Amino acid sequence: MTPEVGRRGMLFGIAAGMMMVSAPAAGQGITTPPASPLSDADLDPDSPLAPLPDIGVAWPDLSAAPIAQPAAQVEGNATAVTRYAWRIDGLDGIGSPLLRQRFEELSVLAGNDGKDANAAQLDRRARQDADLLLTLLKAEGYYDAAVTTGVEQAAGKRPVVVLTATPGALYRFAGVTVAGVEQATGLRDAFAVKAGDAVDSDAIAAADAQLRTRTGELGYPFATIGEPEIVVDRAARTATLQMEVAPGTARRFGKITTNADNRVFDAVHVQEIARFRPGEPYAASQVDDLRRALIQTGLVSTAEVKPVPGATPDTVDIAVRLAPAPPRTVAGELGYGTGEGARAEVSWTHRNLFPPEGALTLRGVLGTREQMGQVTVRRNNFRGRDRVLTGQFAVAHLLRDAFEANTLTLSTTLERQTNIFFQKKWIWSLGAELVATDERDVDAGTGQPRRRTFLIGALPASLGYDGSDDLLNPTRGFRLAGRASPELSLQGTAFGYTRIQLDASAYRPMTDKVVVAGRIRLGTILGAPRDQVAPSRRFYAGGGASVRGYGFQSIGPRDPNNDPIGGRSLAEFGLEARIETFGNFGLVPFLDGGNIYTDGVPSFRGFRYGAGLGVRYYSSFGPIRVDVGTPLNPQPGDSRVAVYVSLGQAF
Repeated sequence: MTPEVGRRGMLFGIAAGMMMVSAPAAGQGITTPPASPLSDADLDPDSPLAPLPDIGVAWPDLSAAPIAQPAAQVEGNATAVTRYAWRIDGLDGIGSPLLRQRFEELSVLAGNDGKDANAAQLDRRARQDADLLLTLLKAEGYYDAAVTTGVEQAAGKRPVVVLTATPGALYRFAGVTVAGVEQATGLRDAFAVKAGDAVDSDAIAAADAQLRTRTGELGYPFATIGEPEIVVDRAARTATLQMEVAPGTARRFGKITTNADNRVFDAVHVQEIARFRPGEPYAASQVDDLRRALIQTGLVSTAEVKPVPGATPDTVDIAVRLAPAPPRTVAGELGYGTGEGARAEVSWTHRNLFPPEGALTLRGVLGTREQMGQVTVRRNNFRGRDRVLTGQFAVAHLLRDAFEANTLTLSTTLERQTNIFFQKKWIWSLGAELVATDERDVDAGTGQPRRRTFLIGALPASLGYDGSDDLLNPTRGFRLAGRASPELSLQGTAFGYTRIQLDASAYRPMTDKVVVAGRIRLGTILGAPRDQVAPSRRFYAGGGASVRGYGFQSIGPRDPNNDPIGGRSLAEFGLEARIETFGNFGLVPFLDGGNIYTDGVPSFRGFRYGAGLGVRYYSSFGPIRVDVGTPLNPQPGDSRVAVYVSLGQAF
């Protein structure tokens, strides 16, 4: 605003004020002199203001700002700018940390800290923040609080805007009455605010939320809870609070009903997903859990789950209304790993082709060293929450340095899975597998190529515990997992063996931006010599999910052609530091080690070590990793650099 415009605005404001004042004066018999004709000079807005001796106050100095203009600004220039600092005085020993946090988040002085501002802007920001601070103080019970603004200017330094708070007395409750809680068992102490407590709006809101939550958890789905009514007595510097609660009748779960036109789930399947059973005491958290689980299936776009009166006064039915989501999904994946080559994968899924939750997936892999076609039939929430029944048929061709295999696989698995929506502590799987595989490798003794066909039946089982804080990007906690697979192999003669593998990992934050992670892996094959076991069923080490810096499956014993031949046991470890750098990016230096052994028990000798540096991009669906490693004590033929690209952390 220019000085001229500002002057006109001030003239209008004063004239309007004079009109408001003069009206009552006329009623008291004071006469107003007759108006005289005005010349053009009199109408000039830039002409000096005429004196008004009868008004009783002096004309305001229009060049003066509410907050003194800093000396660093150019004299007489109201639009000159400067950088400033700010502080609050008077809050020592009072107010919660939340008050200061909220002020920092909402303050316009803090939000514009370090930016240039002129005197008018400083004044406006200071007044806004004074109002904000006053509101926050009153919310914590300081009803007599006052906040003033000022500015300090020292020669050669930035001006400091000062908010001075005078909090006054802290108001406390003289009485708190929650009528009706005595009608419900367990509600008497649910409202945490008591007589003598500060009149703190956060504490009142938390107590109100706790009361409503407790009411639902104790089996009162139709309770009526009034809003807290607070009366402040400024003379006594106290307040009283009153609430009305009508809990109604405690109820137990009845039946689940669904809308007939939902085309997704019937009531029977929704009951399988629910964690509660008919006859159990009602709990609102169980209803919320069911709503989240229905959305998590990916088959519904909306899920309305609400309690309704049951057939008897002591029951509550759950009415579920569902709207279907698009059932088909097309997905793709690209990857590359040294030793694995380039790899492209595409899949098509109909997630509810066999209701309820019966999915069909067609999957294809095309890579430089792998080709595969797979058909998967999958039933989620099979006869209970989180249980998945899967059947698969796959045809695959694998080309590895250790072997080449053409394989037919038929398998089924019943498992309890974890996911990013409901991360489970315990997971398990039970399965059966039939494999027919034609494999080519090299006789370790003679170095001559050979081709053998194996028929294998296996009963794999696994058990895992996840004590970490995040499925895709853990920062604390640990994980343990074990897998055992008794197998019967027919290759000339029938023989049996058991494959066992143990994995453990741990995660520890060192600072806000650095997490140290470590893992170990041990494995053994018991009951058969290495050469008798199909090459595709042996243990191997090396690669992006094993010892980085080495090619895929390249560590361990080798044949006369310097190709890996696998082994009966393995031992691995990995250490890395996950460092946040800027934005969504991070760096991960790592050190891995491990080896493969011919004997059934690892000897922990002859470890191969790899080290390197990784880059992480933390996307909304998980970290994308690129690791570049080098072998520290390579075997003959090992590449000096290995690169791995994938989704998720290495472990």
